[in-house]
Amino acid sequence: MSDQPAPAPRPVSIVAVGAIFVLFSLFWFVSERAYLHHLPPAPQNQAPDNLTKDLDWKATPAQRKAVLVDLRKRQAEQAASYGWVDEKAGIVQLPIERAMELIVKENGVHH
Repeated sequence: MSDQPAPAPRPVSIVAVGAIFVLFSLFWFVSERAYLHHLPPAPQNQAPDNLTKDLDWKATPAQRKAVLVDLRKRQAEQAASYGWVDEKAGIVQLPIERAMELIVKENGVHH
């Protein structure tokens, strides 16, 4: 057996590290341009053709979001107001807090 010491590792050149970085960047750029930009949009982000008027709000994510914001606003207003649901049947709409107070009072539940 030889008692020769193992050769010392050579330091990595900053130029070699830079060249590897440039090659990876070039590969990413080429694959991005050649492949990813040619993919069709995701089906949920495409507006369907020939939508009827009542389904028009489903066309894009922005339209769906706008409809949802409006719906939540109307529901919050409805939950905090009085009104008739069916006047002939005597069914009314109450704010949620008031309805809870009436139920507690009606059932004799005390906190």
